[in-house]
Amino acid sequence: MHLCGLPREQKLLLPEAVEDYIATDSPVRFLDAFVGSLDLRALGFAKAVAASTGRPPYDPGDLLRLYIYGYLHRLRSSRLLEKECTRNLEVIWLLRTLKPDFKTIADFRRDHKKALLQTCREFTLLCKKLQLFGNELVAIDGSKFKAVNSKDRNYNEKKLSELIAGIEARIKTYLTELDDCDQLAEPLPNALTRQQLMEKIAELKERQGDYEELRSQLDEEDKQISTTDPDAKLMHTRDGAQVCYNVQSAVDAKHKLIVAHEVVNEATDVQQLSTMARAAKEVLGVCQLNVVADKGYYNNATVQHCTENGITPYMEKTDTSANTKRGLYGKSKFTFDAHKDVYLCPGEKALTYRFSTFEKKRELRYYRATGCKTCALKKQCTRNKANRTITREENEALMEAMAQRVKNNGQIMKSRKAIVEHPFGTIKRAMNAGYFLCKRLAGVGAEMSLTVLAYNLKRVLNIVSFDDLIKAVAVKG
Repeated sequence: MHLCGLPREQKLLLPEAVEDYIATDSPVRFLDAFVGSLDLRALGFAKAVAASTGRPPYDPGDLLRLYIYGYLHRLRSSRLLEKECTRNLEVIWLLRTLKPDFKTIADFRRDHKKALLQTCREFTLLCKKLQLFGNELVAIDGSKFKAVNSKDRNYNEKKLSELIAGIEARIKTYLTELDDCDQLAEPLPNALTRQQLMEKIAELKERQGDYEELRSQLDEEDKQISTTDPDAKLMHTRDGAQVCYNVQSAVDAKHKLIVAHEVVNEATDVQQLSTMARAAKEVLGVCQLNVVADKGYYNNATVQHCTENGITPYMEKTDTSANTKRGLYGKSKFTFDAHKDVYLCPGEKALTYRFSTFEKKRELRYYRATGCKTCALKKQCTRNKANRTITREENEALMEAMAQRVKNNGQIMKSRKAIVEHPFGTIKRAMNAGYFLCKRLAGVGAEMSLTVLAYNLKRVLNIVSFDDLIKAVAVKG
């Protein structure tokens, strides 16, 4: 015999108040209290104060509660959220039986991009108030999140040229068929009529004009254009090339909470270190901060910006030497003597300073050896017929000091993955938020703010007791 439920026709004595359906320590009660503690007008939410005349609007606090709840429970679509308003007891309690339609829900997210970003920041400050940040070590990393734009709607010079060439070939074929049609007394069986051929040629020429227009609009720097979401870019990911955004995050080591985040459309992380580090330092309100990142952030200028702002970076050096790839001695095999201002090669010979130049926005000093032609190690050192040359950037001493820090503090580098990749894994897998629903940088930025807020909220609910959380939002300031 199986367990049996009640007959569906059975009348039940249900609680008279919606309040009775929600447990006293349910997380949804804290969500409600957190939004209730916010100054929605100061954060930039429209209609936070309702007008005395006209049709009453929805309270932005209610729609904000709905979105935070949705992102916390893998419900990001406005249509899904609309359905939850009629069948989910927690949502019914949260909105006090209000049932906004999907258009109202979608418009709220679209119209409050900056306000949603500020709301995420408010929760980060609450985490700071609860002393959930260690304030000592922050790990920075970037991850690719898919955009609404498909690869088919992303174009570069090569792709457009191939499409235009293909159209021209098809037009030429149709023109030939058109000439043949004019010369025949009667059309061939199953052949296109003259009218049909003219229509196809006109359609192809219109498409060709569209592609020519796209080619004229190609971005001069990236040499690509996306038609569905113009801000999205084709980037290399583990799953191959995808049209994406690059999401940057700075994660505090203590509880793996995200301190700062930003969405960019640059494919690489090389210019992002100082921006993210300074944002994290500002939120934490500390004078000194240690920051760890992977090799993708290795850049002399950003390291200098960090050190100038009280930030100590830890990154392993990337060996981009062409000689290393050829199996020859790379720059790492040469030792710099700062006192004498010379490099010492593996053969213990000096490479002395020759001249300085400015290349690719970098000031470079050139050092050159003498007597390489007679050196026994030349075949292992360089393929250059002349003497070996080494370049040194103006601020390379900072990179050498950082390399020594990394060598002396290996545990920091080992902890990097455990700190910063945990949030991305949770967001993409557990929360199913590895792709965006919105378009343009401002839109995806607002969406990412909701995702980060939901991630941090999920973590905090497992770290801090319910009573302490309620007390924290009950006392403002």
